[in-house]
Amino acid sequence: MAQSNTPRQRRAKPAVSQSETALPGVQAVERACRLLKCFRQDDEVLRLRDFVERTGIHKATASRLLRTLAREGLLEGVGDARFRSAVRVPTRRHRIGFATRGVDTPFSKAVTEGVQRAAAEGGMELVTVSSHRSPRTALRNAEALVREGVDLVIEFQSHERLAPVIASRFVEAGIPVIAIEIPHPGATFFGANNYQAGLIGGRAMGRWVKENWKGEAASILLIEEEVAGPLVKLRVSGMLAGLRETLPSVEQAEITEIDGGGSLEKTLEVVRRRLRHAPPRRAVVLAGNDRMALGAIRAFEESGRAHGCAVMGQNATLEARFEMRRKGTPLVGSVAYFPERYGDEVIRLAQAILAGRPVPPAVFAKHELITKANVDRVYPLDRVMPQFLATPLIG
Repeated sequence: MAQSNTPRQRRAKPAVSQSETALPGVQAVERACRLLKCFRQDDEVLRLRDFVERTGIHKATASRLLRTLAREGLLEGVGDARFRSAVRVPTRRHRIGFATRGVDTPFSKAVTEGVQRAAAEGGMELVTVSSHRSPRTALRNAEALVREGVDLVIEFQSHERLAPVIASRFVEAGIPVIAIEIPHPGATFFGANNYQAGLIGGRAMGRWVKENWKGEAASILLIEEEVAGPLVKLRVSGMLAGLRETLPSVEQAEITEIDGGGSLEKTLEVVRRRLRHAPPRRAVVLAGNDRMALGAIRAFEESGRAHGCAVMGQNATLEARFEMRRKGTPLVGSVAYFPERYGDEVIRLAQAILAGRPVPPAVFAKHELITKANVDRVYPLDRVMPQFLATPLIG
């Protein structure tokens, strides 16, 4: 059953007769009211483009209406195409449900903090629940958000198999959903273009093998996260496709797939066990996220084989960026997803949906390859951060 991502229509008690409420509204007046409601705090000064972004009204139409409102004394002009409200317009704060997967990884922490910050700046009330612990918790939280009567839900839970069940709860309640990273039926998707990000990393790895190993690699280790589902697995299949595209000779290499569980610790354990029985030879490691990439690096270093492996990660987390700067690291690079930007994009989507504006079914994050050569340019502030914050702890 498809979900329509439009805000629920609540029945209000009629203040006038039924015949009057049936009359169509005056579009110009409705647009003017939307412009007046853009102000989120007293004395806020907005530019023309701020009004356009917050309402979706065409720039030329918004400009004419704003000048009219200023001429009639409802707005106060402040400089060139800037306005301050001269009246107080009552507005209802939207209540947004946010099911987060927690802050136990740098990626999740950046997304969660970004959504919380952007929602606060957007004047929204955020009802946050943690759905990381178990599928049962994720479903229980979805049902709790329905009971809360939220206007929209942002799902950032990691249990892919449960997504259809969770989505059905919101469909039945008529609550629109934005799903981050894990698709939910009927929801607007926001997140990685996993296959494209994989291609970027795989092609870069192929170039590196050509330049440093004369195009020769005997084995390929694919490290995936089974619980995240098929969409996230596209990262690894994209990396393999990009590697083959750039380096056709790897068709002869032995390919091994393992489940790293998304974590450094599990990947370390599994790769460590595999290396005890595998002959020493040049190995390309393609990992679905940076923590699994770092776990593989530690395993190869423990076995004394770090010089014979080349690793590509995904996410370009802080800990991976510090690893890139370490002399002699096998980490060739990682593809950045910029999770710190997710919050602003997701809240903009939420505002558009709640305003009844059309939105695309999927919005993808932008990706960029990060290597030792460009890490300081793309992330210059890393230099002022204490390195111990990025050092993985292994129990």
